[in-house]
Amino acid sequence: MERRRDDSNDEVSVKGPVGEGSRRVDARDKVTGDAQFAADIFPSGALTAVVVRSTVTRGRVVDDNFEELREMEGVEAVLTAEDVPGENVVPVIEDDQPALAESTVRYDGEPIALIAVRGRRQADQIGDLIEVEYEEEEPVLDPQKSLQENSPEVAQPEFSEGGNLFTRLEIDKGDVDRAIEDSPVVVEGEYETGYQEHAYMEPQGVVALPAPHGGIEIRGTMQCPYYVRNAVSRVLGLSLNRIKVVQVATGGAFGGKEDVPSQLSAYAALLSHATNEPVKLIYDRREDIKVTSKRHPSTVRYVTAADRDGNLTGVKVGIYLDSGAYQTLSPAVLWRSLVHATGPYNVPNVKVVARSVATNKVPNGAFRGFGSPQVIFPYESQLELLAEEVGIDQVELRKKNILRPGDVTATNQRLEKSVGAAQTLERAEELSGWTETKREYSEWNSRHENVKKGIGVSSVMYGVGMGASAPILDKAGAYVKLESDGSLTFAVGNTEMGQGAETVLSQIAAEALGVRLEDVNMTEVDTSRVPDSGPTVASRATTMSGNAIVNAVNNLKPRIERVAKEILGCESVSIEDGQIVCEDGDESVDLDEVAGEMWLNNVDMAAEGWAEKGVKDWDPETARGDAYFVFSYATHITKVEVDTVTGKVNLTQHVAVHDSGRIINPTTAAGQVEGGAAQGIGFALSEDLAMEGGKFLDPDFTNYLVPTSMDIPDDMIVDFVEAEYPEGPYGAKGLGEVPLMASHGAVINAISDAIRARIYSYPATPEKVLKAYLDGE
Repeated sequence: MERRRDDSNDEVSVKGPVGEGSRRVDARDKVTGDAQFAADIFPSGALTAVVVRSTVTRGRVVDDNFEELREMEGVEAVLTAEDVPGENVVPVIEDDQPALAESTVRYDGEPIALIAVRGRRQADQIGDLIEVEYEEEEPVLDPQKSLQENSPEVAQPEFSEGGNLFTRLEIDKGDVDRAIEDSPVVVEGEYETGYQEHAYMEPQGVVALPAPHGGIEIRGTMQCPYYVRNAVSRVLGLSLNRIKVVQVATGGAFGGKEDVPSQLSAYAALLSHATNEPVKLIYDRREDIKVTSKRHPSTVRYVTAADRDGNLTGVKVGIYLDSGAYQTLSPAVLWRSLVHATGPYNVPNVKVVARSVATNKVPNGAFRGFGSPQVIFPYESQLELLAEEVGIDQVELRKKNILRPGDVTATNQRLEKSVGAAQTLERAEELSGWTETKREYSEWNSRHENVKKGIGVSSVMYGVGMGASAPILDKAGAYVKLESDGSLTFAVGNTEMGQGAETVLSQIAAEALGVRLEDVNMTEVDTSRVPDSGPTVASRATTMSGNAIVNAVNNLKPRIERVAKEILGCESVSIEDGQIVCEDGDESVDLDEVAGEMWLNNVDMAAEGWAEKGVKDWDPETARGDAYFVFSYATHITKVEVDTVTGKVNLTQHVAVHDSGRIINPTTAAGQVEGGAAQGIGFALSEDLAMEGGKFLDPDFTNYLVPTSMDIPDDMIVDFVEAEYPEGPYGAKGLGEVPLMASHGAVINAISDAIRARIYSYPATPEKVLKAYLDGE
């Protein structure tokens, strides 16, 4: 795989750790097996937790044998909703989801009781002894039918906008109906996406331990330790300062460990609190897939209008997201779908109505891209249809409409800083040899029947951070401490979950102080010791925690410089590579000597930093104004070969070009792009989680097909155009979510280009590809 950087747009030159492709600081521990994951924690005398789950999709619990189970040898506790000492709730955005169902069960696998036993073997066996009797009811499974007036109630009335409608959001800019009526070219389409499983390497898992003064300590795999602390505090009825949450090594997350760890931690904490013993709860793969959140299935209807030259005049969109039985993060996911529904394109007239709907299915939540992939597939498909209707090349159509500095988005946000969308499109066009490939493939397809070749493009934008939907969370704290030997320790509340954040933040800290990367160490994320840096979501960790670290170091440096100037006897100094140098002479001193002097003279060697990013002029009533403080952009181009006999798709090349501002670490950034592209390829082609009657048929990896190395093209080109963000740390902005977002649209468009027929639902399995090809002949 090829990795490149385009530095032609650089405005700021930085030296030192930032910009270097440094090896990951956590690499050795993970490669050698020294990293400690949740399953590796074995407290002395720990009990094993078992979650008793509903076996029906909708109904009421009428009888159980829990009293008998309490009398069994080796069973230390059996808890139901009546035994919850605090609030029976798993708080996310709304408080609609109970920790344990009281009587009504709303989805298959909903927790109704907790059991603590001694030993894994008894935990595996006790499931056969549990007896629960239900009064089953007809489940509500279709989101469209769920909205009908006569539909049975799934959503609790106090948490809905009427019936089973959880949330309705709208953007209305200009006069879209008039634009559609007056435009000479109009294309329409309805698009569907299904579930996508996170497929992280490490399943969910936590350990709860009794702590002093009646408190609880949680150690586990997670993205958001402060979310977990809040959930445990509320379910136990304890103050926040009695709850300590420590994130241990986390083997992947992709959004799946944003809200779900709050559930596991609440369960383990309840049992630990009841027994005063350590309790371990680790899901196996089948339980993890069956009951944890997924990407929201969607139905999206688009009408796209343009003039005869291909200039967009209006877009009208209806979005339906299947939330499942409880809201979890659905309001925020829906909001991002709403704001991103027109993509990185200039559209003067926009009407978007977005709805999240309650059904009797497992609740859906965060997944990389967070509501945007469900609208990217439609809007990029619509542009392909439009290009065909107008008779213009697909890339040229995008060039006509792509957002540039000074343009406004669907919410009327004027883009002024770090707008690299057009550069990603032009660079991807160049690297893929777009024009030559189109010509070559046209000639090939005219001569061959059994194998067709196609090329597809997709451009995206992504709002970095929480945006106007949750501005109170766009903040971060940092703590830095200069040790007496000149090394630097720093702490933030954002987590490393495989994405490389620990390395990137260490590079920023090293750059800010002027020391080597190996002289910097990030502490483990422990809510009793690190500041709340907001959730590790929304591609915000580099920007927010990075800025907080720089602020903390800047608060510390004057003390270092004051002592150094006293030692050197000069007026001004600078720090580089661990050396403090007189700017008005040749004298220098090692930082470790200065640090030792500071320690001897009782100089405060620690400092705190803070960063916050708000949005301006946002009107929630009209959805107008600045939705995010900055956007990241990308264009991907994919080349495919399609076997028209079997429908099998083979990717031959994938080009990924990103604008994520200054790239702090090109090696880890390229790895993010490659991994995200692979997830997008799976979303488009193979990942299909079959469900019947509200129950997943095969909650394992036997039939849920994630891409392997054989499915990813050997020829993958990754490039960066660095439109620096002046308010980010050293010009950086977010990257993590964007690669998945851009890749799947390029894949589906390449397939459609090859078979000359459009596919309207994901995944594009061989059966769907073959049917579309045969129907289009």
